[in-house]
Amino acid sequence: MISGTLRPPALPLPAAVLLAALAGAILDAGFPDRSWWILAPVGVFLMLLALLGRGFWSGLLIGMVAGASFWLIHISWLTLYLGPVPWLALAGLQSIFFGISLALIGVVLEVGPRVWPTTLGRLGVVPVVVAGMWTAREALASVWPYGGFAWGRMAISQSESPFNSLVAWVGMSGLSFVLVWLCALALQLLRETPVRFTVRAGIAAGAIAALLVVPAWPMVQTGEARLAAVQGASDAGLFARYSPGQILADHTSATLAVIDEDVDFVVWPENASDIDPLRSADAARNLDFLSREMGVPIIAGTITQRDNKFYNSSLLWQEGEGAVDIYDKVHPVPFAEYMPDRAFWRPFAPELIDLIARDYSIGTRDNVFDINEIRAGIAICFDIADDQLVQEMVDDRAEIILAQTNNADFGRTDESVQQLAIARLRAIEAGRTVVNISTVGTSAIITPDGATLDSLPTWLPGAMVQTVPLSDTVTPAMAAGRSLEWLVSGMGLAGLVLCSVNALRARRNRARSA
Repeated sequence: MISGTLRPPALPLPAAVLLAALAGAILDAGFPDRSWWILAPVGVFLMLLALLGRGFWSGLLIGMVAGASFWLIHISWLTLYLGPVPWLALAGLQSIFFGISLALIGVVLEVGPRVWPTTLGRLGVVPVVVAGMWTAREALASVWPYGGFAWGRMAISQSESPFNSLVAWVGMSGLSFVLVWLCALALQLLRETPVRFTVRAGIAAGAIAALLVVPAWPMVQTGEARLAAVQGASDAGLFARYSPGQILADHTSATLAVIDEDVDFVVWPENASDIDPLRSADAARNLDFLSREMGVPIIAGTITQRDNKFYNSSLLWQEGEGAVDIYDKVHPVPFAEYMPDRAFWRPFAPELIDLIARDYSIGTRDNVFDINEIRAGIAICFDIADDQLVQEMVDDRAEIILAQTNNADFGRTDESVQQLAIARLRAIEAGRTVVNISTVGTSAIITPDGATLDSLPTWLPGAMVQTVPLSDTVTPAMAAGRSLEWLVSGMGLAGLVLCSVNALRARRNRARSA
């Protein structure tokens, strides 16, 4: 028994493993497309519960099972065109991260009450350390290896929950931290059996209420823009078969339907022109015609080739001038848009590796367009999940974010709505309108409060024509940048070090007394 607290017996290992597997599935159900957001913290709580009384190695097993259960479900959309190998590889890597982090969290749950033996320490410090370590794992996996995979973060599950407004105050990593802190606090309260149940329930209710009463950050509107966002409903997947110019024709046809609209600019998705207008006179004439008839620039996604390098690019096209600005995707997707360490990976799956015949280069241009004095941040596909790129847009005075994407490779799976959830949180976090425009959907315009202003049915051509607010608001999350992520991660790792030192001392003492 630890002073002031009763240690509940650990579940038998088989039961803990089964609970971990169930917890992973429950966590996934908190994300789109189910979006039962309340289940995400339930899933995390059950993972932590399964770790009670465990050492590092049994905690690693439990963590790996929980991670595999979550990731195999969460990114099952990878199998649609690419088959099981990339799915298993990515889920396996993320499960390793998951497993190690939960094993270390298990050490904290076991040793932490000895390091901080008072009730205040057990309730005030242990949950902070647990949440900090969870956040550190998310932060690492979001940037490494090969640029990371910023998917499946706890915060994303809350894009439409009452907690979503917190992201403007603390950012994506901060929101993940707060949610896991609540789960760890609930677990620690469950363990504090000598404390009256009504007191423990009051603490839990008070913590939740304190977060829910935090007001939304006020957005100061500095102007407005009227735009047309066009979805061509083109099967523009990496391995799709189509005649040259078909995707460009689809987006042209969808634009002709709104050609008489009075707008400030038109935005097309990623890969909306399958023919590069910088190298094709016909494609250039097509964009010139639309720009001239509507009297506005067109932001169009295409694949460009410059200096013998290929780029996934967004062009700011003005009739008579051509591409007056270009943004090249900074975060091309490894093993899809380029093949890192090709010689190393090819022996493992040569047929899959050879499917990626063309490697896109990493862009180095800034990600803000000046569209007739409207400053627009540009994100191409997974760019929207990159914290640093969104920070750079705001630092460069973007007033609106245009998130161009091509989701055709993932059919009607959960991938597009998971990406839209990220875009929704970015709108709140940055205090900007986000136009999420896809070749096939899910396309939507999200206002700075996270509301959906307009949307389009998936896999049908159409256009969203709306007047949207512009803003140069700097939210606390944007002002702080990555510093909060570093702070809470640092607290988690510092707490882990203290717990590890305590555990080693206890082991030495037992060895001496034996």
